Amino acid sequence: MDSTLAAAWSRLTAMAAKPGARDIAACFAADPARPARMTWALDDLSLDLSRTSIGDAELVALMALAEAADLAGFRARLFAGEAVNVTERRAALHTALRVPDAPNLHAHASASAWGEACAYAVAERARMRRFVADVHEGRLVGATGERFEAVLNIGIGGSDLGPRFVCDALTQVHGPHGPGGLAPRFLSNVDGHAFASLARTLDPARTLILVASKTFTTEETMTNAAAARAWLAGRLGEAAVGAHFAALSTNRQAVQGFGIAPERMFGFRDWVGGRYSVWSPIGMSVALAAGWDAFAALLAGGHAMDQHFRSAPFPENLPVLLALAGIWHRDALGAASLCILGYDERLRLLPAYLQQLEMESNGKSVALDGAPAAQPTCPIVFGAAGTDAQHSFMQLVHQGTDLVPVDLLLAAEPDHDRPAAHEILAANALAQAEALAFGRDRASVEAEMREAGADEATIAAVAPHRVFAGNRPSTLILFRRLDAFTLGRVIALYEHKVAVQGWLWGVNSFDQWGVELGKVLAKGIRPLLEGKGKAARAATAASVFRLRALQAAK
Repeated sequence: MDSTLAAAWSRLTAMAAKPGARDIAACFAADPARPARMTWALDDLSLDLSRTSIGDAELVALMALAEAADLAGFRARLFAGEAVNVTERRAALHTALRVPDAPNLHAHASASAWGEACAYAVAERARMRRFVADVHEGRLVGATGERFEAVLNIGIGGSDLGPRFVCDALTQVHGPHGPGGLAPRFLSNVDGHAFASLARTLDPARTLILVASKTFTTEETMTNAAAARAWLAGRLGEAAVGAHFAALSTNRQAVQGFGIAPERMFGFRDWVGGRYSVWSPIGMSVALAAGWDAFAALLAGGHAMDQHFRSAPFPENLPVLLALAGIWHRDALGAASLCILGYDERLRLLPAYLQQLEMESNGKSVALDGAPAAQPTCPIVFGAAGTDAQHSFMQLVHQGTDLVPVDLLLAAEPDHDRPAAHEILAANALAQAEALAFGRDRASVEAEMREAGADEATIAAVAPHRVFAGNRPSTLILFRRLDAFTLGRVIALYEHKVAVQGWLWGVNSFDQWGVELGKVLAKGIRPLLEGKGKAARAATAASVFRLRALQAAK
């Protein structure tokens, strides 16, 4: 590691070791203007870091780390389309997927990687838009002549989590978009129970099926696609397959072999990783369910955050600030987890989405140069919708032995007609932030118990259990409304945060070799379950023997 970069990391470690480095209350006491000074905004979307222990000195040290790591150079290379995914020698140009259709943004750079990516993305998006319009307006119908009422997306990983999350968020309040809007359904788990359960809710004559697999060879996806194909052909006949399927893929030969016509294949390039692909044709289910205008607004929100990340100075740059706060918590304070709380039912799938985005991107122990990572990398990401989380794992976050930073997301205005319910929701979100930061000391607990009439023996026995240590950091992300544009900004905010952190940790945020080993081993184990061959490892052989014995015992 470069000596300047090593010194920047050492400075953070030394600062965190000083007395009071975790004392959030002391930060507020020393700086009454802290809430305003430690909040940054992009239009109505704000990032409030005041309830962390990061102050001016910590910010200076974190910015010095970014400078020592040449974060500005990495950002420039990312947007230039250079091969920042070094292990696969690929660019990471998912940002090109959300550029506006205006030709002046990409035509002048057609010879560059960025320009070519933009031109390809815009052209494929135009094909998507025509397809969506044909479905919504009834020009594309099922084999029996009936209009489609549901869209079934068959994928896994990013080909499932992204569109599932976005569809859930954008259709949960108002349902599928307007006339022709399709009800979204998703199939990812290869377990046969998953499709059996889904099939009971679908009318094959009115179901459009999307097979989402870049290579069209992903085992789980293609197994489920075959099951859906057999289900549909068994009810409507083999000739109906072509009318009911579309492919989100780049493997033309395999797509045609499946029975899907080339005009129903929508592609994306290898510079789009699965967890960054909801902006691509993988988002087709979003456009079919929530409407094209919503999908376009999602892209516009993502592009707005791209422009901010690309141009804003680091001390005012929301993705950079969010990333650096995470570096402080993970590497300086040793927090091994990150909790995500969306105080909006429409964000209930955000933690699962961010689990893949963060943990698949930065869950690495090997640096770009092949050496062991010099710093602890990605935390374990978990979470749920508020206020549900307050009645489950938040007990540990408040009073457990580990430090768990929390991101809280909240809209100022709801999209329902129950303002009192939203006030309760917002009050709970702000209360969690206050309780985490400031806690409750024993004197306050004892005074409260005496006022309630508790005797001294009860106070002595119970008071220690009601003490909250506080000094648990939280980041508050506020926005006016959770519409498609805002959702796009939020997703892109976290995408760029992850890329920044990966660069500072010295790992490749755009590969996922850890996913591959299980797939390879599964192919070798499957014949063993059919009684063929011999397991190389005793543990596997014993488990296979036990499974087969249970299957034989009827």
